[in-house]
Amino acid sequence: MFKIEPFLSERFCQIISLIHKNIHMKSIVSLVLSIILIIGCKSTGNQNERIEDIQEHRGARPDQPVKEIVRSFHDDSTMVYFPGGEIQIGAESDIPPHGPPFQMYIKPFYLDIHPVTVSMFRRFIEETGYRTDAEKFGNSGVFDPKRFQWELVEGANWKYPFGKGNKPAQNDHPVTHVSWNDAVAYCQWAGKRLPTEFEWEYAARNGRNNGNKYPWGNEIRPGGKYTANYWQGDITDKQGKDGFIYTSPAGYYGTLESGLTDMAGNVWEWCSNPFSPYPNSGNFFDIEPNSRAIRGGSFFYDQAGEESLAVYFRSSNTIETSLFNMGFRCAADASEENK
Repeated sequence: MFKIEPFLSERFCQIISLIHKNIHMKSIVSLVLSIILIIGCKSTGNQNERIEDIQEHRGARPDQPVKEIVRSFHDDSTMVYFPGGEIQIGAESDIPPHGPPFQMYIKPFYLDIHPVTVSMFRRFIEETGYRTDAEKFGNSGVFDPKRFQWELVEGANWKYPFGKGNKPAQNDHPVTHVSWNDAVAYCQWAGKRLPTEFEWEYAARNGRNNGNKYPWGNEIRPGGKYTANYWQGDITDKQGKDGFIYTSPAGYYGTLESGLTDMAGNVWEWCSNPFSPYPNSGNFFDIEPNSRAIRGGSFFYDQAGEESLAVYFRSSNTIETSLFNMGFRCAADASEENK
C-alpha cells in the first residue's frame, strides 16, 4: 500500500477529491488517464447518451406493476421488468445536481435484480480472457482510514479488493474495482447494457411516481431495522451497526416492492450516461466528457451521509476509475410484447 505521487505513473496526473459546490464530497478518487473510449453495445443501445438525447415526452403513465422474470441472457441472471412511462426525475428541493425535478418518458426495460457479483464477473473473465483496467494498471483505489486518505493499492482488483496477500473477494458479494469500461464490456458479453441513471432512479422508486426518499420509504431505518449496508459514524470510525464494514452479500437486506435488491448502499452503481446538469438547473458545473453517472451510495463514508442513499442522489466518476466501493448491474431493452 502506498501514497500515490505524481511521478509514480505516467498514466496518473493527480488524485482529485471531487466536490460539487460544497453540496457533498463524493467518496471517490478521480484517477486521470489519457482518454479511453469504449464503443457502446451495437445491439443494446448507446452507452453515451446525454440527458437531452434520452429525454422524450409522452402521455403514458407508469401504473403497471413490475414483474420478476428470467430471460435467456448469457449470464443467466434474473431480471425485473419495468413498464416505463411518463415519470418524474430528481429531488423536489431544486438543489443541483440532484434537482430540479423534471418529467421524462422512459421506455420499457429490464433490470438485474441485484448488482453483478464476483462469481458472475469471474465467469465473464474465464470465458473471454478480459483484463480489467485495474489489472492493466496494476492498482486500484482504496481508502485507508488509518492514513485518512485514498490510495492506489498495488494488486487491488476485482479478485483482491485490498491487494494481493489480503482476503480474496467473496463470490456472493457485488464485484468491485470495475471501471465503467469494464462494466460496459461485461454488459456486451451478457447481451445487455448499463442502465441510464433515469432508468435506475425509476427502478429505485419501484417503478412508481412516488415521493419516497429511499427505495423502501421515507425512514432510513423503518421500525429501527437496517435496510441497507451504509456507513454509520464519522469517517474515522465506521461503527458497523448494519453488520458489515465493507461489502455485504447481494440481496442480504431483502427485496424491495419491485423485487430488486441493493438499490441503496453496498456499492455505487455505474450508469451509462455522462454526468451533466438537469434541465433548468443552470450551469451548475462543467460537464466532464469522460465522466459517467453513478447511483445508490455505498458502504463507504459520504459527506452527504444518509442523503447519499436517496433515490434521487447523484454522483459521478471517470470511465477508467475503479474503486473498492463501486460496482454495477445490467439493464436490457424490452417492449410491451416481450414482457
